Amino acid sequence: MSPLEIVGTVFGFANIVLLIRRSVWNFPAAMVMVSCIGVVLFEAKLYAEAGLQAFFFVVNVYGWWLWSRAGGMEHAVAVGWLGWSARIGWALATGLASVTLGWALARYTDAALPMADSAVAGMSIAAQFLLSFRRIENWVLWIVIDVVSIWLFVTRGLNLLAVLYVAFLILSVVGLREWWRAAKAQQPA
Repeated sequence: MSPLEIVGTVFGFANIVLLIRRSVWNFPAAMVMVSCIGVVLFEAKLYAEAGLQAFFFVVNVYGWWLWSRAGGMEHAVAVGWLGWSARIGWALATGLASVTLGWALARYTDAALPMADSAVAGMSIAAQFLLSFRRIENWVLWIVIDVVSIWLFVTRGLNLLAVLYVAFLILSVVGLREWWRAAKAQQPA
């Protein structure tokens, strides 16, 4: 267990708690978390996950900007659902990206678990964008991602990250429930 894994874990908890509350301040906490965890994952040869952390940093900057424009500096942001055609489009794009990345990692690198690593990476990209767009489906994806990531981290001996993702799993279920309630409360009676 490295100091970066510990710092990343602490900021990861802060990020999710702030995210459940629909606070714009989740983004700076996320940026610290992904910076630390990216190094840890690279050292564990989980390259798709490590590269994903760099992507998360950039998308968190974008999400911070989007949420700030939506009034997130003054109050909790409004959330909503995707339509069915958008869900299908996101699912197809996510699957294609995951398989393509998994194939490339298996062929060109010494990645430890290229297909599982890439499935998490592909779903995480989609979930992060859906989070930035304030779509409730992001939580469903995070739940699946957390389950796969727990297994992935345990197999690579990253036990503290596995514990963090167990907590993320629990908090993702809470986040889904809270955002669902918030969307329902936003609808006209």
